[in-house]
Amino acid sequence: MTELINVEVAYALPQKQVLKALTVASGTTALQAIEQSGILQDFPEIDTNSDSIGVFSQVLGTKGLAEPAVYQLQPMDRVEIYRPLIADPKEVRRRRAEEAKAKREQG
Repeated sequence: MTELINVEVAYALPQKQVLKALTVASGTTALQAIEQSGILQDFPEIDTNSDSIGVFSQVLGTKGLAEPAVYQLQPMDRVEIYRPLIADPKEVRRRRAEEAKAKREQG
């Protein structure tokens, strides 16, 4: 008999966050859990080939972690689908620092 485990799949937009709880067979990969959750039907803009996927903020396929199609979920894992960044955080911080410097020089 196959052991079942509980996991979650999360996706967030600026105005809406979705967290789907599901029960999957032990050995299910992160990518399979996304497919089984039905979230791809709810959000057709998700592209599992290009969007980053992680588990508890650890991006799969980096830092020695397996790719989403290989990573086998553990009980209570939360699979997270990350949207592409709209702006480069480093660029935003640099601009803010320049604006703050300009204000200090004016004042």
